[in-house]
Amino acid sequence: MFISAAAAMGGFLFGYDSAVINGAVTGIQKHFGVGNGETAFVVAIALLGSAAGAVVAGRLADHLGRVRTMLLAATLFAVSGIGSMFPPNVQVLAVWRVVGGVAIGIASVVAPTYIAEVAPTAYRGRLASFQQMAIVLGITVSQLANYALNEGAGGESTNHLGGVQAWQWMLGVETVPAVVYGIMALAIPESPRYLIADRREDEARKVLTEVEGEGADLDARVAEIRSVLDTTQKPRARDLTGGRFGLLPIVWIGIGASVFQQFVGINVIFYYSSFLWQSVGIDESNSLLISLSTSIVNVVGTVIAMALVDRIGRKPLALAGSAGMAASLTVAAWAFSFREGTGNTATLDDFHATVALVAAHVFVFCFAFSWGVVVWVLLGEMFPGAIRALALSVAASAQWIANWAITVSFPSLADWNLSATYGIYAAFALLSIPFVAFCIRETRGRALEEMG
Repeated sequence: MFISAAAAMGGFLFGYDSAVINGAVTGIQKHFGVGNGETAFVVAIALLGSAAGAVVAGRLADHLGRVRTMLLAATLFAVSGIGSMFPPNVQVLAVWRVVGGVAIGIASVVAPTYIAEVAPTAYRGRLASFQQMAIVLGITVSQLANYALNEGAGGESTNHLGGVQAWQWMLGVETVPAVVYGIMALAIPESPRYLIADRREDEARKVLTEVEGEGADLDARVAEIRSVLDTTQKPRARDLTGGRFGLLPIVWIGIGASVFQQFVGINVIFYYSSFLWQSVGIDESNSLLISLSTSIVNVVGTVIAMALVDRIGRKPLALAGSAGMAASLTVAAWAFSFREGTGNTATLDDFHATVALVAAHVFVFCFAFSWGVVVWVLLGEMFPGAIRALALSVAASAQWIANWAITVSFPSLADWNLSATYGIYAAFALLSIPFVAFCIRETRGRALEEMG
């Protein structure tokens, strides 16, 4: 559990870094005098960095090892936090956001890979869920910090605290958990599969003894892992190709799961909820409080998923979540159709505002107990060992590109028609049901070496 939690600290920073911008958006707009288009660029540019980080993470993990790759991510997180705190202009802020994005991309790949390789089969789903729990805790802490800093500054993120504006503190505080991540990464062992691949079997035996207990048949486990490694070649990009559509079917399924996870619009809630609720007439302080409440709901849903993922399986959770998301997003779309006005002057009457708030919280809950956890668990275990790290990099990269597409398009779509935008997200949630039913294979209770 400690090993998994330490690895998942990258997920905490992933959640904090990606969501903290939610509270800083208004301050950035006012401080630099930029509009929605430039703001969307600053928010979304980090996600392109995340895609790049995810692409290189698999090779870094295979060449440097899982732990050293985590240390690299921790360093990038810390540097990004300091740089983002003191940008001279919005363009430099965007550059530091890209650096943080690269760290997010690396962490999003190496943590589930590492946890899946270290965790005993019987507990792998729950331990892999640590990654998503860490992400949602990072999101929650970022929203709590945003709210506290904003209130400490008198309800305005451009007001000063200790000579520095509140929105700058929001971005800079990330440096603290980044240092903690680096320290924790130094305290955990390397993945036994990486050690065996690197011809360090004695070290691998020690790690396997730690995580599987003294009673484990170490000779059989080492032989099993060695057999899989010896009968497969080092993964190359062309190893992912095949089939009628260019890539192996299992890789397309991983990409599909990643894209559906983002196209339901979940990160609109975490990146733009302050902007979203202000666009229907709620003030800045209350919109940040709503952001905090949705983050808490996210944590509750994730705890439920962690309790159920190894008991009832990945597919049932995903199907239930898809149905719940489709219904709640449809209700939200209906409620937003009663919005009057546009931009900062828009309003929503009390009844429909309440319906929209409830629907948004139900949506977050349904996502948290299903797709939030299930996708990361599946990506860590669904691919054959020969291509696992590389295929996970491709799938995670697709996830970040999809995330970028949703994030960069939301302000413009919201200005066009907020109700229709949520209708689009509801349609993707509905389409995810047949995708799960016909494309996803249940992985509960299967050893990683059985994935073929």
